[in-house]
Amino acid sequence: MGISFGSKYSHLRHGFGCLCHSPMVAEINARLAGGASRRSVLRGIAAAVGAAAVGLPAFAAEGKPVLFKNVRIFDGKSSAYIEGRNVLISENRIESLVGQDETVTDADVIDCAGKVLMPGLIDAHWHSILAGISQIAAMTADIPYVHLVAAQEAERTLMRGFTTVRDVGGPSFALKRAIDEGRLAGPRIYPSGAMISQTSGHGDFRMRTDLPRTAQSNLSTAEAAGISAIADGVPEVLRRAREQLMLGASQLKIMVGGGVTSTFDPLDSLQFTEAEIRAAVDAASDWGTYVCSHVYTSAGIRRALDCGVKSIEHGQLADEETVQRIADAGAWWSLQPFLADEDSNPGGTPEQQAQRREIAEGTVRAFELGKKHNVNMAWGTDILFNPKGTAAQGRHLAKIARWFDNHEVLSLATSRNAALLALSGPRNPYRGRLGVIENGAIADLLVVDGDPLQDISVIADPENSLKLIMKDGRIHKNTLGA
Repeated sequence: MGISFGSKYSHLRHGFGCLCHSPMVAEINARLAGGASRRSVLRGIAAAVGAAAVGLPAFAAEGKPVLFKNVRIFDGKSSAYIEGRNVLISENRIESLVGQDETVTDADVIDCAGKVLMPGLIDAHWHSILAGISQIAAMTADIPYVHLVAAQEAERTLMRGFTTVRDVGGPSFALKRAIDEGRLAGPRIYPSGAMISQTSGHGDFRMRTDLPRTAQSNLSTAEAAGISAIADGVPEVLRRAREQLMLGASQLKIMVGGGVTSTFDPLDSLQFTEAEIRAAVDAASDWGTYVCSHVYTSAGIRRALDCGVKSIEHGQLADEETVQRIADAGAWWSLQPFLADEDSNPGGTPEQQAQRREIAEGTVRAFELGKKHNVNMAWGTDILFNPKGTAAQGRHLAKIARWFDNHEVLSLATSRNAALLALSGPRNPYRGRLGVIENGAIADLLVVDGDPLQDISVIADPENSLKLIMKDGRIHKNTLGA
């Protein structure tokens, strides 16, 4: 007689006699997915359709290094360009910066005609699954549709020059895997998995009619999709945190205060008790990584810091004493240029619109205070449920030139954000240095037509200013000479 499984336990069918989930077969699949034969096929296809085609990967000849010549190099840190050097790429790494008069044999040469070579951009606060879709569609559409839209947006993200993103909420694990395996074009993803929220917190997307929850209640749509995970009490927080780590989170995201886009949690509310926050921090620490927290207010930030949170997301309503505490704790402040301008999130109730104005005023003060107190600052966009707004990703970066010199702006989106990503320690899914042009670093590179150290606005127009985009040693766009 056969064994009957309910849908809840259907994944266990493979445990009875079938080897398709065995360690041996998993290793074979990994080898096949990442092996040289697959790379050869992709390179051959790319060569056949033309190496300069935008939107299709264009690769160098099999096994040959690539030499970028006639470039001015922004290395991710310096205030001036490095002149008189070419950059040699071998496989997916920067092998060396060589003198422009040195001879390099057996390399494909890319003449950049004096343009700027810089590291790929990094967005430290991105939602891969939720950025390019409306909130209504995210909550009502078939889940496969949501992921297909996200895959389309991932390629657009890469084409805007963002070769890496830190995903701070949403089920991006499958998208990350498909990108890493070369099945889709997109940025590197540092996934947090579901946003962990208390009942009534910023990650609780249920309606009033869904309450109360009982032992017999189904998961909400957002929970079932992996967008959020509702947890109350230390045991539940530990469970949900450990679930995200099991799925492959490189860091955890928890909600410690209220927000604007959510309906039922006041902006000034404090969320999660200290014991609950410490539970998430302990789970992450035991896994060798860290917790980042959504929070705007001084009281919420102080609670998060007291409990060991390492990255404050937003925090635009912090007072000066709290900013100093962020600096003293050695924590990171991941800020976004939330300003009352054309890129603000659309719609909302009058109360939500008033909260956005309050946060916009706080944004100006936050950047000023962060710089004054020498806080470890990171930059991100947090474009959410805004399909038309994703195209402005580079423009959000250019805006912070209001507070920083242009080289500091570029450093924030390259080497500084990379330093924040490195907090994931052994849970870092990508081995190697990001955000810099130096020997041994990962070859995520952009060729820029223009002078971003003098005119940062060129970053806001990636379609025209980015002539070449390389990620992991692979060229995804090349319009040099076009």
